[in-house]
Amino acid sequence: MSPFWLIKNMELSSKYNPKETQDKWLKVWKDKNVFHAKADFGKKPFTIVIPPPNVTGILHMGHALNNTLQDIIIRYKRMNGFEALWMPGTDHAGIATQNVVEKQLAKEGKTRQDLGRDEFLKRLWVWKQEYGDTIINQLEKLGSSCDWPRTRFTMDDEYSDAVKEAFVLLHQKGLIYRGERIINWCPRCQTALSDEEAEHKEKNGKLYHLKYPFKDNPDQCIIVATTRPETMLGDTAVAVNPKDERYVKLIGKTLVLPLVNREIRIIADDFVAAEFGTGAVKVTPAHDPNDFMMGQRHQLPMINVMYPDAKINEQGGKYKGLDRFEARKQILADLETLGLLEKIEDHKNSVGHCYRCDTVVEPYLSKQWFVSMKPLAKPALEAVQKGEIRIHPAHWSKVYTNWMEDIHDWCISRQIWWGHRIPVWYDKEGNCFVAKSQDEANAQAKIKHGKPVELKQDEDVLDTWFSSWLWPFATLGWPKTNADLKYFYPTNTLMTASEILFFWVARMIMAGYEFMGDKPFSDVLIHGTVRDAKGRKMSKSLGNAIDPLEIIDEYGADALRFSLIINSGQDIYISKEKFEIGRNFANKIWNASRLVLSNTNTVIPAKAGIQDEDDIDIGNLDLPSRWIIARFYETLSKVSAAIEEFHYSEAEILIQEFFWGNYCDWYLELIKAKFSDVNIQKTALFILKNSLKMMHPFMPFVTEEIYSKMQSQDECLSLAQWPKQQEMLLDREASKQMQTIIDVISAIRKIRIQWGIKQNQFILPEIVPQDEAQLKLFRTNSTYIMNLAKVEALRIEFDVLTSEDAAIVLVGTAKIYVPLKGIIDLEVEKKRKNDEIAQKQKSIDGLQSRLNNEVFVNKAPEDIIAKERERLATLNKEVFELRNDLSNLS
Repeated sequence: MSPFWLIKNMELSSKYNPKETQDKWLKVWKDKNVFHAKADFGKKPFTIVIPPPNVTGILHMGHALNNTLQDIIIRYKRMNGFEALWMPGTDHAGIATQNVVEKQLAKEGKTRQDLGRDEFLKRLWVWKQEYGDTIINQLEKLGSSCDWPRTRFTMDDEYSDAVKEAFVLLHQKGLIYRGERIINWCPRCQTALSDEEAEHKEKNGKLYHLKYPFKDNPDQCIIVATTRPETMLGDTAVAVNPKDERYVKLIGKTLVLPLVNREIRIIADDFVAAEFGTGAVKVTPAHDPNDFMMGQRHQLPMINVMYPDAKINEQGGKYKGLDRFEARKQILADLETLGLLEKIEDHKNSVGHCYRCDTVVEPYLSKQWFVSMKPLAKPALEAVQKGEIRIHPAHWSKVYTNWMEDIHDWCISRQIWWGHRIPVWYDKEGNCFVAKSQDEANAQAKIKHGKPVELKQDEDVLDTWFSSWLWPFATLGWPKTNADLKYFYPTNTLMTASEILFFWVARMIMAGYEFMGDKPFSDVLIHGTVRDAKGRKMSKSLGNAIDPLEIIDEYGADALRFSLIINSGQDIYISKEKFEIGRNFANKIWNASRLVLSNTNTVIPAKAGIQDEDDIDIGNLDLPSRWIIARFYETLSKVSAAIEEFHYSEAEILIQEFFWGNYCDWYLELIKAKFSDVNIQKTALFILKNSLKMMHPFMPFVTEEIYSKMQSQDECLSLAQWPKQQEMLLDREASKQMQTIIDVISAIRKIRIQWGIKQNQFILPEIVPQDEAQLKLFRTNSTYIMNLAKVEALRIEFDVLTSEDAAIVLVGTAKIYVPLKGIIDLEVEKKRKNDEIAQKQKSIDGLQSRLNNEVFVNKAPEDIIAKERERLATLNKEVFELRNDLSNLS
């Protein structure tokens, strides 16, 4: 029995409606739980974990890009027979979420302290229940084929168990400790931050030169240079380089700290750069990480002069209560009055800012919990260096390596209430008991004291990243052992943005080797940043952000996805108009499918998932049909390779060139008059169905809808089999021959355009073949040439009848002559082209002069320079083509 069957109703509506199609298939996929994966040890798994968006988040273009990339690979692998799991979830986002709810309270005139910890946490959970799934719902609208019933949250009970387990295990190994260190402190959020959370920005600041008098001779001073004069209140020394000849004799002498009248010594330390400022630096061990190290080396007192809100504390004397920046102004004024302000210079320096609220971070001496990172970093570094884990593009491996080799201990405690509370309890004497529960801590304390004692849990919570670094295995049930964990771990591919390479990616690799003894994934794809047309990163503050949901409403999710990917590269430069690319392609797919289905009302593939190759009799097909089949398989091979190598933009370009260019613009035009032929119908349907499969990972909605019209069974394209290569159908000779015919047609069309020949004007092209094989090829397929080149007659001979005043073009080894005499006024056309060349050359000269001007190149924005260079290249190409037209006249 033939695998083709009679079909009665496979018509598509006249116009594609993205919203209707999206709503329909989102419901079908959800109702049928199409994307659910389960441990099946008879199949090969493929796993990716979603970079969990913040529970406070709403969909932005970065999310849209990141999740489209993930969806492409997971749909592709699912269609290739893998048990494909895409694990979804959200991150509790400690600081960000607490800020949201605190702002709500502020509108009510309340603070979290007014509510107390327990009531405030209840309020947070209410907010999470109401708003926490917003971004998950938005990701579904994008078409993300996650295993949604598995959605995890980093503060789920089971996930919290994993976080506690990790803390306890690391503490038992001596890799977690508590100590006083200089940390990054946000005075607004009033919490510690890790080094990566303190974003450094270049600022135009000042360098203040201050005079510190000698104790034994107050009229003489040593001059120190500082960018933060307010911290002088906590100075406990002045340091110079021991090799600096200016100060060698002063080492050990005593100074009197101005305004505070504290006696401090001049010390020698190799850290001091003699060339910075005056070569003498104030040492404030409690307010600078480098000073802290010097303080430890020289056993200096450590005096903290600020409250947690960055106001001066009692150590600051009369400045107590002033904000640090107000104190700076007052201190400078007082020093000037005393004649102790030498000078102020302009100075550029890198200033840390809180990554959440953008407040200037204060280096601050504080007792915090830390993770020793160097032992954890060693296997994670070797994994990348040995190629066990591959980072794409490769240059990010060097960035990763540099960071890992210079890794510092990780401050993991945060002074907020929303998050995983640190699993440590204290007795009245300050002894700490690390345990996964209070019962376990009580048991430990009872053993120590010989009786039950009262314990109090640590007030701090863990850094949000301490939970998310466990994501690849904690989402699968670790620390419990189960089938999912055994089957789906390690995962395969991680896709993320460069800014969390250290926050998250590196830490996940460390956690994978530490807790699972294996890598968390094999490949890491670092995708580009979405920017506007001017090259600026999209942000609310700049007002240049484009809302993906608005694009989905206006253009459709497929259009959003396709346009983002086809424009992607190292970075993605996007404007609203660029989404028309995807919308136009979705409409083209729809209209071409409608044409084919309406003309193939006798046969249709009978079974979903069957490729129907057995019913394709290649020997009985015409040249265009053999060509389109060959082109399909050539494209399929390249698209599959591009997806495997993470070259998604390249894959989309290949798909568009094939479907729009080869299939729609050429094949459907070539067979238009022969649709009654059953073999033609079968070929058209065969290519359409398999093209839909090839396009599905990129544009799931439109392809799913069309595919459903072609099936006798109720099966989703999402679960269909990816097309397999069929060597027996790959007629490479037919492909070459048809390409020659296409090139001839294109050449004749181009001559019409170049010389302004109207479509209704009669022309008589002459084709001069090289040999008998070409002669036969052109004569056999002359009808195709005449129909598509729109010529009423065609001469194919070894000699030329009209060589004078003819446009000539070479197609391979064949020549095409199109006589122009009597068709156009050749002299007028020549003059027009020469005038156009002169005009364009004038523009070229002006542009070239502008780009050679160093002042312009150095001052103009990069996007302007890039556009001017692009314009210059376009003009040069146009002039070349015009001159080529003139030279190709006989």
